[in-house]
Amino acid sequence: MQREPRANVVPAMGRQERGAVQLKDLAKQLNVSVSTVSRTVNGTGRVSAETRKRILAAIERTGYRPNEIARSLKRRSARTLGVVLADISNGFCSKVIKGVEKVASENEYSVFVCNTDEDVGREEDYVRLLLQNQVGGLVIATVGADSRLFQPYLDAGIPVVFIDNLPSMADSYNLVAIDNVKASRAIAQHLADQGHRQIAMLTGPLHQSTAAERTRGFREGLADSGIALEDEWIGVGEFKRESGYRIMREWLEREVCPTAVFAASDFLLYGAIQAIYEKGLTIPGDIAVACFDASDETGLLRPGITSVVQPAFEIGALAADLIMRRERNKEVKRFEKIVLEPNVVLRESSLRQL
Repeated sequence: MQREPRANVVPAMGRQERGAVQLKDLAKQLNVSVSTVSRTVNGTGRVSAETRKRILAAIERTGYRPNEIARSLKRRSARTLGVVLADISNGFCSKVIKGVEKVASENEYSVFVCNTDEDVGREEDYVRLLLQNQVGGLVIATVGADSRLFQPYLDAGIPVVFIDNLPSMADSYNLVAIDNVKASRAIAQHLADQGHRQIAMLTGPLHQSTAAERTRGFREGLADSGIALEDEWIGVGEFKRESGYRIMREWLEREVCPTAVFAASDFLLYGAIQAIYEKGLTIPGDIAVACFDASDETGLLRPGITSVVQPAFEIGALAADLIMRRERNKEVKRFEKIVLEPNVVLRESSLRQL
């Protein structure tokens, strides 16, 4: 249901892709029974030392992992939710957690929170761990692009709600997010309205849908204002302060520098601001800046930063509520997309000085 915005055969004994090898494949390769492999994997029953050694060596070579998904589905009953986020030190992520916890608490659920630090391997491990341990649903801001990690759980009816980046999937997913394209388009038009023509953008890995959508929206907004976003002014890095600092320093060493910079995350912009100040430049006098999710709860920082403010608490609460509704009615098979209207707050960092 779409809610409108409010604005296999396994090759013998080679290293396989993670999760591709099944227990029956190992048994066939080694000419032993499936139960023998199972006893070895689980450490139960009697298996000769020589056979055990052969099986363990095959497991190491093939990358076999037990199908814990099926096991956990058989015993899934714990009233828990899993939340997997890229960086819990980020203000957006911490507010999402609070939103999830509020709804979970109201429904007498506990919440497990995992921080991936934008590491795809760590994310995969956490997702498997949470679902092996009987979580009733998963809220995730994934940094990966591969949907195969989530498909077994979606097929099994375990609610998975994406709140930021989307892996490469068709329509079979739940989503709670803002309209990233619309938000970036609005910022681009604002900077153009302020008289800027040399406008740059800092963004994250473009295989992540969030980065791709924000970059697309920014291009469209500039195009609407008669400005082309030149490739040299698109700085692609990680959604981290270090990336923003490094890319901004490189731009500042050029003969022609941007007069305005938009960052697809607050941490990217904070790194850029550090580079700008180290160069002895001012904001917005020399370079105007804007970003997603700049946070200043005190209102004391100057200049205030123009920002797309995501309703992070509401996103977390809506994601948890979607899982609760699915848990109460397990027969519901449809997927739900909740796209929220972006909120752009204009502050001094991007405004023309009089």
